[in-house]
Amino acid sequence: MNPIDIGSAYDQITHLWQSEKFNLANGMEAHKRALSFVKNRGKALDIGCGCTGRFIGLLQREGFTPEGVDISAEMLRLAKQKHPDVTFHHQDICQWQLPGKYDLITAWDSIWHIPLAQQESVITKIINSLNEGGVFIFSFGGTDEPGEHTDNFMGPEVCYSSLGTNGFLSLLMKLGTVCKHLEYDQHPELHTYLIVQKG
Repeated sequence: MNPIDIGSAYDQITHLWQSEKFNLANGMEAHKRALSFVKNRGKALDIGCGCTGRFIGLLQREGFTPEGVDISAEMLRLAKQKHPDVTFHHQDICQWQLPGKYDLITAWDSIWHIPLAQQESVITKIINSLNEGGVFIFSFGGTDEPGEHTDNFMGPEVCYSSLGTNGFLSLLMKLGTVCKHLEYDQHPELHTYLIVQKG
C-alpha cells in the first residue's frame, strides 16, 4: 500500500478518534517524558497529527510553535477546526521535504504505516530536520526482525511496517542520536516507543 491509500483509509475512520471511547491520554505521558529532554522550546512537528489535537495542544502549552502534517485530508480538516492558529501540511511524509528545523518531532502511531522500504529514508530525513539537541519521539512495532503486514482491524485495510527494535536503534545511532528512553509501553503487545536526542 502507498501512503495515498493510507490517507484514503483514514479519511473513512475519523469517527474512531472523535468517539468518547478514544483515550485522549494515549501517548501523553510518553510525550511529557520526551519534553523533559528538550533543550529549546522553538518549533515542533507532529507527523501523522490526526484530528484530536492532543499533542498539538500539549506542545503549545509547553511553549513550542507546533505544526502538524498528515496524509488524510479529513483528519486535517478536523484538526484545523480545533487549532485554527496552527500551520498544518497535507503531505506524504515519504515525499515531503520538511520546511525547516525543529526542536521536537513526534510521530506517534503514524510512520509505522509507511512502506518498509521507505522507513530508513524517512527516519533519516526526520533526524536531519532536528536542531542540535532536538528530540524525536515515535512509536513502532517492537518486533525482533524487520517486517511488514496489512490488516483491517480498524475497518479499511492498512499496512504496518517496522525495522524492528534493533533495526531502529542501529539506524538512529548511525545518524548520531542518543537513545534516551525505550519502552514496550503496552506489553505484551509489541507497541513500543523510542525517544532519541540529536547530538
